[in-house]
Amino acid sequence: MAGPGMGRLPWSPRKEVEYERMCLGVAGPLYPHSLYSSPGLCSPSLLQGFASVFSSRTSRKSIPRAEDEGAMAEGEGYRNPTEVQMSQLVLPCHTNQRGELSIGQLLKWIDTTACLSAERHAGCPCVTASMDDIYFEHTISVGQVVNVKAKVNRAFNSSMEVGIQVTSEDLCSEKQWSVCKALATFVAHRELSKVKLKQVIPRTEEEKTEHGVAAERRRMRLVYADTIKDLLARCAIQDDLDSKDYSYMVPAEKTRVESVELVLPPHANHQGNTFGGQIMAWMENVATIAASRLCRAHPTLKAIEMFHFRGPSHVGDRLVFKAIVNNAFKHSMEVGVCVEAYRQEAETQRRHINSAFMTFVVLDADDQPRKLPWIQPQPGEGERRYREASARKKIRLDRKYIVSCKQAEVPLSVPWDPSNQVYLSYNNVSSLKMLVAKDNWTLSSEISQVRLYTLEEDKFLSFHLEMVVHVDAAQAFLLLSDLHRRPEWDKHYRSVELVQQVDEDDAIYHVISPVLGGDTKPRDFVILASRRKPCDNGDPYVLAMRSVTLPTHRETQEYQRGEILCSGFCLWREADQLTKMESH
Repeated sequence: MAGPGMGRLPWSPRKEVEYERMCLGVAGPLYPHSLYSSPGLCSPSLLQGFASVFSSRTSRKSIPRAEDEGAMAEGEGYRNPTEVQMSQLVLPCHTNQRGELSIGQLLKWIDTTACLSAERHAGCPCVTASMDDIYFEHTISVGQVVNVKAKVNRAFNSSMEVGIQVTSEDLCSEKQWSVCKALATFVAHRELSKVKLKQVIPRTEEEKTEHGVAAERRRMRLVYADTIKDLLARCAIQDDLDSKDYSYMVPAEKTRVESVELVLPPHANHQGNTFGGQIMAWMENVATIAASRLCRAHPTLKAIEMFHFRGPSHVGDRLVFKAIVNNAFKHSMEVGVCVEAYRQEAETQRRHINSAFMTFVVLDADDQPRKLPWIQPQPGEGERRYREASARKKIRLDRKYIVSCKQAEVPLSVPWDPSNQVYLSYNNVSSLKMLVAKDNWTLSSEISQVRLYTLEEDKFLSFHLEMVVHVDAAQAFLLLSDLHRRPEWDKHYRSVELVQQVDEDDAIYHVISPVLGGDTKPRDFVILASRRKPCDNGDPYVLAMRSVTLPTHRETQEYQRGEILCSGFCLWREADQLTKMESH
């Protein structure tokens, strides 16, 4: 079994036996029925009814949840009201020297489509505030068609997250490819009044998933700059400059590029603000020139790191773009780009618009990355950029692995490290929210208004318990999330040690459970517990748990190490002293 909770269990030929053990309470300490041993949380009759769910085997019935039936009916022929689609035929004027669509042009189409989606929801002009990491999976050739689809995932006060999907198709062979996915944040703007956006109401499983996870992504964006700064300060990168072959090195100063652009009316919206996509296209242009000066070839842009627009620029502004290769690795290089704006030539103070880091590769005839020359940084500031680029590469790989890959591809226990703790916390909460949003749960049993659902998916068997308790949601949340005191009222927790208080909302615990069922010795777990209070009305309280590994708490002969992939609780406030609780 994967772990002690109601979450996800690997599915195997022994699934019937495992299901029996789960229903008998063998799986361990996260069962919500332990909540009932706390005085005042439910009536004795409900306690008896809940206990009977786990005291005998109940046949599983293929009965979907009632509320999902309506959602599925509404989903037939349904199209998101904020969805905007753009299709563009790639012409020679859109391509680079290799006959492939320029990434700068693609970024302009992405930004335009996303902006139209945001404005459709807001009903007023919107500007680009930020763009999350973009990984380009496929190049697009002249004559092919680019399809860009954008929709608003969630609206907050005056900002909203827009999800973008880009595909390409060959009109002759009818083949289609996924090019990239992107997430952009737009801010609604009115000159004479403050904007308060209406909420997005998700209806399909995909929309519910994106809506729930959007709040967690927003949380990560708000602390992104401080997180990166802190990680760069703590990340130890070995200085390998002395060990490299200087005959195969290119001075970083030879890759430096500076270019100026005058913002004209075609580059801006009707309010005179420069299109974010246009700025990104100009940034990609100077970054490509810098990369080309290192490799003496035509580089391919593979990734753009998350960045924020720090301020607007307007028609009449002069934008200065500065780019330089910060570091070159074996098969890739990082190029840093900075954008500044000024109004008149006599101005001495320039406004910092944004900065971004782009990763390039050089492909051979077989589309395989070529080996690149090393970079020789300038002493002082150049060496700082060189080392920080190495640190960013590690952070970027950790973030892509943890945030972008599918849940089934993430190990049950991920090593805990300062460079990935923000992204592990994100993955912990988002995985639970994704599980909650699934609409193909099967009702297995229902006793005294306590419902047990199951979900078979890939190699996992998931469990979901749903009930209503007569207690305030905030009180129930505090009780469930205080794992340190859990043994006082939950028999499945023998002891709990607080290993590390990561921050106000995240902590790592070492949990020991008693010998249960056919086990020969107690189980122990190293658990990351992530707590989240509601971001907006209608949002649940969330307690998400997953296993991590720590060098200070390795597996021992005394205990059988258990693991959790995804487990936790979601609590919705139904009314005063009335809470809907879902456990997974």
